[in-house]
Amino acid sequence: MKVSDAKAITGGLSEPEKMPGKASNLPAAECKTGAKLVKIPGSVCHECFARKGNYARYAKTVQPALYRRLDSIRHPQWVDAMVTLLERQTVDFRWHDSGDLQSVEHLNRICQIASRTPNIRHWLPTREYKIVTDYRKVGGTIPANLTIRLSAHMVDGAPPTGFGLPTSTVSSNGDANCPAPKQGNKCGDCRRCWNPAVQNVAYGLH
Repeated sequence: MKVSDAKAITGGLSEPEKMPGKASNLPAAECKTGAKLVKIPGSVCHECFARKGNYARYAKTVQPALYRRLDSIRHPQWVDAMVTLLERQTVDFRWHDSGDLQSVEHLNRICQIASRTPNIRHWLPTREYKIVTDYRKVGGTIPANLTIRLSAHMVDGAPPTGFGLPTSTVSSNGDANCPAPKQGNKCGDCRRCWNPAVQNVAYGLH
């Protein structure tokens, strides 16, 4: 598949300034769990960055692009197209710098992409615990190069337990181990989020 065709199918990849590589984003308004949490003070989603800043400032252009990407995940050639883009454009890939998993089939397709790009490290942060659980219940497997990191729902809340997967939390009291705030809000050489051996990554509240 040509890169131009892959971009046309997927809507292309995003390039978050903080990240060491490419990413993929979806509309924050379509988050299943996040849409509930955004209404709850004290939740991580209550002050969602993907609902303000440039996402809001340039909504007339940004939001249609995000919804095109959302529509693309059901395209019959989406997996092939994503593999084409990833093989040529990145080594460390983040799923959903905005947005989240939509369904078991969505996760299944992401796992197919990871399996077909074994030399790329994939990081998938998610609050959709049930989707991940249901995927595994029907026999779905998680490729070794895909780190699914379950995100805590509340600021200063405990990490989710009982899933056998690494986690992330958000701290308001300085108890964070993400180095980005000390290095220009960039990952730099850190790859903790992509490393499944790191049981919990704690981000500072921002």
